[in-house]
Amino acid sequence: MSKVVVDKMAMQRALTRITYEIIEKNKGVNNLVILGIKTRGVYLAKRIANRLQKLENKEVPVVQLDVTKYRDDVKHTADDPKVADDDKISLDNKNVILVDDVLFTGRTIKSAFSAISELGRPDNIRLAVLIDRGHRELPIRADFVGKNIPTSRTEKIKVQVNEIDGKDSVEIIDK
Repeated sequence: MSKVVVDKMAMQRALTRITYEIIEKNKGVNNLVILGIKTRGVYLAKRIANRLQKLENKEVPVVQLDVTKYRDDVKHTADDPKVADDDKISLDNKNVILVDDVLFTGRTIKSAFSAISELGRPDNIRLAVLIDRGHRELPIRADFVGKNIPTSRTEKIKVQVNEIDGKDSVEIIDK
């Protein structure tokens, strides 16, 4: 059984609010880089960057971040993908916005921090998530949250984005 808790319009409003909060917190978009955690975090990051560009009239780079080789719950091989889709990117002295779809235990974000260390030393890293569902195992919190959705451990959050799923929604699914 599933229940839609965020529809297309609610997702757009949440991402717009996050965008304004990013501008306010960073006092504009200078020196800003957005890292989208693969897979759905990338599409959310691109949407945020598009809104930033429209509001601030300045393009903000978006980098796809693959944290696979830093996961402690995945077997690793020599064929693990590159950390970033842009080999030339350096995060030295940048203000980084790390974007993911769901914040749950915090383990993906921990992996992302390790991946970021390969790309340089940013001035700061802030976390933006569409959904914060609680149940942290690590002391990690988001700076920008689209929606807090308290869940039980037996429930699953399913985020869908139009670019790959054909629609924008967030559902709670009973396992």
